Formats: sequence, C-alpha cells, structure tokens
Amino acid sequence: MDLKNIGWIGLGKMGTPMARKLVDAGYSVTVYNRSKEKEAALRSSGVSSAESPAQLMQQATVIFLMVSDDAATREIFTNEQGLLQAQATGKIIINMSTVSPGVSQEMANLCQQQQHHYLDAPVSGSVKQAEEGQLVIMVGGEEAVFNQVKPILDQLGKLTLRVGNTGAGNTAKLAINTLLGFYAQGLAEAVIFAQQRGIQPQDLLTLIGNSALGNIFTKLKGEAILANNFQPAFALKHIAKDLRLAQQEGSHTPLAEVVQATFEQAEPSLGEEDIIAIIKHLSAENTSN
Repeated sequence: MDLKNIGWIGLGKMGTPMARKLVDAGYSVTVYNRSKEKEAALRSSGVSSAESPAQLMQQATVIFLMVSDDAATREIFTNEQGLLQAQATGKIIINMSTVSPGVSQEMANLCQQQQHHYLDAPVSGSVKQAEEGQLVIMVGGEEAVFNQVKPILDQLGKLTLRVGNTGAGNTAKLAINTLLGFYAQGLAEAVIFAQQRGIQPQDLLTLIGNSALGNIFTKLKGEAILANNFQPAFALKHIAKDLRLAQQEGSHTPLAEVVQATFEQAEPSLGEEDIIAIIKHLSAENTSN
C-alpha cells in the first residue's frame, strides 16, 4: 500500500496549511474542495486536484477530511459523487473534522462494508499551529490502522495519540473544546469584573500571565482583547457548534450548561468573530443587567 499517495478534502483555514505541510514533507497530494479557487492556491506547490470525492478516492490511498460538521461529512461520503461511490476497496479515511462520535460510527460502518478503514482524528490548535505542524491530534479507531498512518499524522502535529476505538477522538475533542469554552468565558468575565472596578485589563492580564493560570490561550486572547481584534482564528460559531455536540453527548454539568447557553445566545450576532468576542456579548449583558 502506497501511503505516500494522499487525498485531502476541505481547504479552509485549517485544511490548507495542513495539506501544505504534507506536500512539504514529500507526500503526493491530490485535493478536492467545493470552492475551486482554494484548490488553485495550492497548485503552485505541485498539488493536483480531483473533480469529486469519488475521483479522489480512486486516486489516493489515504484520504483526509477537514470539513465543518456532521452534515458536510455525510455529504462527502454518501452523495452521488461521494467517497463511497468510488469503485475502490482498502483505502484509509481519516476524518480530522470536529464532528460527533455518532457520525464517525456511522461512517466507519459504511466504510467497513466496502473494506475501507476509518479513523476519527480531530485536532486541538488553531491556524498558527497548523502552519507550524504543532497540532495535538487525538485519534479513535483500529490500532493497527493508526500505527500505519501515525508517521503521516506526525507531520501535522507535535503529539499524535490514539485514545480508543471509533468516536473516541471526537469525544476527546468535545471534552477539550468544552474546557476551551470555559476558558474563553472565564477570561472574559474576569476582565469585565476587574475593569468595572478600576483595574486596567493590561494589568490584570499581566498578573494572570505570570501566575499559575498563565497559558498560551490566555496570552493570545488577552492580546486580542487589548487590541480589540476579533478576527477569527477560531470562530465563535464553531465553539457554539462544538458545545451543542457535547451537550448532545450528555455534557450537562453546571458549567457546561451555562457556557453552552452563553455561546448559543452570542452566536447570531458574533458567530463570524473570534471565540473571545464573547467578551462583547458578556459586556452588553452585564450593562443591561
């Protein structure tokens, strides 16, 4: 099996730099994306393109997906030009999207019927980590298949860890993004509370950064708050979606319920902005109360 022959579906903010990392590592990469101009941006790097997921499935041995949600995943697998319409067997499909464990189980079962292998392998990290190959990759699926493709995944991340069977990677990602929601809302609330009582945000963030609570997320999002820069590295609509998925999987703890409700309320007006734009929603809520 030629594991150097890669197919990549989904060239968004994360997918494009991840596909480019594999090109730079010497893999032969064929891409498919609904928006063809995004494919064109990679062609100068020697990437070829397929007309459909089915065609890409025939050309590649290992196929990666990095798409938005469950619906997009199902469409890529099952529509009339989808992956599973290809006359092929024995392919390895790695879904790096943040989707539900249920859709991974569903797609894995369909793949098994055609003698394909499916791994769920969502990532923790944003565009900068994707560009630098410093993502954290959590994988669910068959151990033997994981071991085959781990050297490829290691080109994309600083840590690649199999955490269980099909859907386990998705569950781990929802747990991490639930904590991410806690961090974002907690940081925003701390800044608002302190500022309303005369503490400058810069001073508070300096204190936090030098305390046991200091971390990369606080540093980056603290800088975004100070610069009033809410351009999306990770859009608020995506964390709202992930918190809904976690809730559907049974995440009903007190903090999870509150954070899910907060982001749900903020999504209609702030969904296209960065996750830390939640501070604008909370400030408005605090003022109105």
